[in-house]
Amino acid sequence: MTSRRRAYGLVVAGTFSYTALMFVWFSLPAYLSTIITEVGLSSTQAGVLAGAVPLTYIPLALFSGLVVDRIGPGRIIGVGVVIYGLAQIGRSVAGDFPTLLATTLLIGVGATTITFGLPKLVSELFPPDQTGRPSAIYLVGASAGSALVFAVGRPVIGPALGGWRPLFFWSGVVAVVYGLCWLAVALWTGIDDHTSDAGDSFALESVLADLRVVLTHRDLQLVVVVGTMYLLLSHGVQGWLPTILEARGLEPALAGQATSLFVAAYVVGILTVPELADRYQARTVAIVGCGAVVFVGMAGVLLGGTSPLLAVAIVVAGLGGGGISPLVRAIPPALEGIGARLTGTAVGFIFAVGEIGGFFGPMLVGVFHDVTGSFVPGLLMLSAAGIVVALAGATLHRRTESRAAVTDS
Repeated sequence: MTSRRRAYGLVVAGTFSYTALMFVWFSLPAYLSTIITEVGLSSTQAGVLAGAVPLTYIPLALFSGLVVDRIGPGRIIGVGVVIYGLAQIGRSVAGDFPTLLATTLLIGVGATTITFGLPKLVSELFPPDQTGRPSAIYLVGASAGSALVFAVGRPVIGPALGGWRPLFFWSGVVAVVYGLCWLAVALWTGIDDHTSDAGDSFALESVLADLRVVLTHRDLQLVVVVGTMYLLLSHGVQGWLPTILEARGLEPALAGQATSLFVAAYVVGILTVPELADRYQARTVAIVGCGAVVFVGMAGVLLGGTSPLLAVAIVVAGLGGGGISPLVRAIPPALEGIGARLTGTAVGFIFAVGEIGGFFGPMLVGVFHDVTGSFVPGLLMLSAAGIVVALAGATLHRRTESRAAVTDS
């Protein structure tokens, strides 16, 4: 039986794969204006590059989840880190749009293994009702990576190294070295030892059987709805909130600081909500509550103008969104018929569909603004996402309670 200390140590060690990924992923948005000028990109090309990684998830997520379940999280995470590290090195020497796009898509390929490998790792190391806290650990690590590239990478490390190309190169080298070290740790500790090594695990019949279980699982379908709305909200808010606030008259610096409140509150939600949900065995209730909190927060953003109410509303929305994030990853291992064995495939299903929301969220905010000249329709859409989360969570709660009543009787 894996000791608790060893389990947490492996999660912490694996968390750097997410931290490094988000640093690599968001290094392009951090330097986008410079890259546009130096490489000669159009705004459309820049937008395609900024959205290339999330779009990679749509066709690859389910397949990546299946691979994680069959090979194991240890080896897959290591290979994924090496892939996105090499891709980042490739981006550092890219001289045109096609090369930048190809290497950025390759980063997306590596990214899928981290997104699904870490939930699989947690499901292998912890009982189903204790996955909330370790899930929060790697999600905080992910937030740290994206924060670091904007707070330190762009203004400090990049200039010290000589620009975006050296930053890309050395961050890629660090990722590759870490990936190789993680592979050594995975082999030494035997993380993947109890992953099925059956010779027919990749047989068509086996793959189709697992897909049938995952795709037709009613409770998991509700989690997919929650995940889609969560990604729509998260990408929509982080992609547009600074611009929305600047349109209301805030200085760019203040708009950026206000947006950082959302990120900070998001991290607080990640740390507190799953902990409380696991303590009181109330994950489905927590989803309902987080959806309601998101709705209230986004309604406050819509109505708050530039008053102090706006800051409060941003914090409230961030807390709700952050709470949802670990829950959509922690719930699948506890679902009957899914468990640790199919966690990778289940989370892959969530993100294969969910990243459609992640792509359309920010896109529709822009479309609505082009059509109406106002950000109000987009904010209404983001507020409505909270209602959909609450309704899906309530349905999931009712189904869980009814099964528990039948079992007790």
